[in-house]
Amino acid sequence: MLEVEGVSKEYPSPQGSIRILSEVSFSLARGEAVSIMGPSGSGKSTLLYIMGALEPPTRGRVTLDGRNPFELKERELAAFRNREIGFVFQDHCLLPQCSVIENVLTPTLVSNSSDAGDAAERARSLLEEVGLGGRVNHRPAELSGGEKQRVALARALIMKPLLLLCDEPTGNLDQKSAEAVASLLFELHRRGEMILVVVTHNPELAARFPTRFRLADERFQKL
Repeated sequence: MLEVEGVSKEYPSPQGSIRILSEVSFSLARGEAVSIMGPSGSGKSTLLYIMGALEPPTRGRVTLDGRNPFELKERELAAFRNREIGFVFQDHCLLPQCSVIENVLTPTLVSNSSDAGDAAERARSLLEEVGLGGRVNHRPAELSGGEKQRVALARALIMKPLLLLCDEPTGNLDQKSAEAVASLLFELHRRGEMILVVVTHNPELAARFPTRFRLADERFQKL
């Protein structure tokens, strides 16, 4: 279960505090998938980063599987993110000097999980699932935009996270590639029974989700 309770976020400025989020509350159970839409600057990505324990809220709390990550020490927090949360960003953020399979395996390098020994086998299996089984030794420069994003998706899933967060996962793709990545995202989510949260400007992608939210003018509303 993901619980977001009364989350607000403010940033200091010479003119005073700038409020980005105000009293956002919702909860999601394992297997649920939601989209969040809203205009640029409305705080969608900020909310995603707070859910992903990358940035603390000014007020309120977030718990995942009953744990508040912001109560953890720095090392424990990093381990929590690595183990429980997967990220897919608009820019795939692949390491150009590493092969496809090496990129997928990067989250396992800092893990103490007992599953780490099976990581290479799982990485190959994920790459097969995303249609890149024949590209494991290629470098990112040899891939299309859609292929790079599929690698990023496999990397986000390598640790079997409870929560998968996607920030404009199809934003840099052409229509055909965007549709393919979106369909793949839903299929992998269905198999994994994780919680899926996607921030997007794409109304067609957002409409495919059973639950949709809109964030605008500090108001967070279910559509």
